[in-house]
Amino acid sequence: MSLVLHENLSLQPYNTFGVDVRARLFAEARSDAEVYEALSVATARGLPLLVIGGGSNLLLTRDVEALVVRMATRGIRILADDGEKVLLEAEAGEPWHPLVLWALEQGLGGLENLSLIPGTVGAAPMQNIGAYGVELKDVFAGLTALDRQTGELREFALQDCQFAYRDSLFKREAGRWLILRVRFNLSRAPRLHLDYGPVRQRLQSEGIDAPTPMDVSRAICAIRSEKLPDPAVLGNAGSFFKNPLVPAELAQRLRGEYQDLVAYPQADGQVKLAAGWLIERAGWKGFREGDAGVHRLQALVLVNYGSATGSQLHGLAQRIRADIVKRFGVELEMEPNLI
Repeated sequence: MSLVLHENLSLQPYNTFGVDVRARLFAEARSDAEVYEALSVATARGLPLLVIGGGSNLLLTRDVEALVVRMATRGIRILADDGEKVLLEAEAGEPWHPLVLWALEQGLGGLENLSLIPGTVGAAPMQNIGAYGVELKDVFAGLTALDRQTGELREFALQDCQFAYRDSLFKREAGRWLILRVRFNLSRAPRLHLDYGPVRQRLQSEGIDAPTPMDVSRAICAIRSEKLPDPAVLGNAGSFFKNPLVPAELAQRLRGEYQDLVAYPQADGQVKLAAGWLIERAGWKGFREGDAGVHRLQALVLVNYGSATGSQLHGLAQRIRADIVKRFGVELEMEPNLI
């Protein structure tokens, strides 16, 4: 067996909150063969299998009585290139932002608005990651996943994935599909998405009138670095709550009470509210209780100042959710997966 197993291993280095819990068993899968080995080991030992990537979308509240497998497969390859359109494939364990940079260095556009998002390639479709006007589904070409129920491989096209706002089939059927590799439609003649005001403003402030995809990536990296704390310095999982979708009537009522309400009408008639605005307006920005807190510059980010437990962070999140319901009548949904 090539899979290396570790018993009672701390997962602190493997989750960006830096929560110190232990895994009954831990292994890193560096190939499809080791993924299959992990499935066999879990079955033989009667343990659940928990698959993680970069640990940037996890809130661990207790020791994990499972075989925790970190996807560490690597590889980036161009499958097709007609001189303009390019089909790119990456293994699930590839870190996301280095993949974006690799594509940009090859002159390939499409991923630039998704720069500096933490995590791995395999986790990106789970959440249908998105930022600054672009979602993964906008550049998605397909993926290969292992059906843990049957042991068979399946190819997924765009329509099969049921992508929605921070959602997908893979998230709704958590525990069934293990994503092995993902494909992207990129272009050597990209169409830039500059609708997000701060991105355009950043480029204009730097005197860039005809930006390239690399220029857009650099601008977004600068904006994200100013808004969001580095998990290597301050434990966090990025945006902790989804921006809620509410009926237009509720949004209209709230705007009558709060003229500075941040709201975005949607094509289906609903309105997307800025969760960060709601949390800040409720007075939680900068709140700290022990080592669990809300970031002082970004109300959407919960942080671990050192030794906060997952339960403490979850408790704080629940208090914020209850307060937002009481004040605004709006339900907030967590983005990280709760273990």
